[in-house]
Amino acid sequence: MPDASLQDIKEFLGVKRLAVVGVSRDEKHFSRAVFREFVAQHYDAIPVNPQAKEIEGRRCFPHISDITPAVEAALLMTPPAMTDQALSECNQADIRKIWVYKAQPGMEAHEHAVEFARRRGSAVIEGYCPFMFLPQPQFFHRLHRFCMKVVGSYPI
Repeated sequence: MPDASLQDIKEFLGVKRLAVVGVSRDEKHFSRAVFREFVAQHYDAIPVNPQAKEIEGRRCFPHISDITPAVEAALLMTPPAMTDQALSECNQADIRKIWVYKAQPGMEAHEHAVEFARRRGSAVIEGYCPFMFLPQPQFFHRLHRFCMKVVGSYPI
């Protein structure tokens, strides 16, 4: 079960300028759909991918620390093998609001990285799909949210 409160999620979504780390160069990839939705919802979403110069017409940065001016929040859409490095970069850049889309529960190194971020005062949201929490989600995402509430796995 992810360890985040609804308040953590609201505070994350209250930040209008954020990094989207690991957004894919492939325009059909899920991370691109999430990125486009944040932009459509009037967020200043900054793509981070060391293998791209531009994504969706926006300058892409190779690392979180390269973003100027700095961001307050980061959505990690990285492959699981790269998530701990992205968490480390968030800590180095003093980012305190972190959303890990592809969480790696049960992996010791990952648990240490998340715990380290939390000890530094970061709110770390793991595992939830951001689509469910954005204003006016599409039907599928509203249904997903409803199902999570029914089974008791929706954050409180």
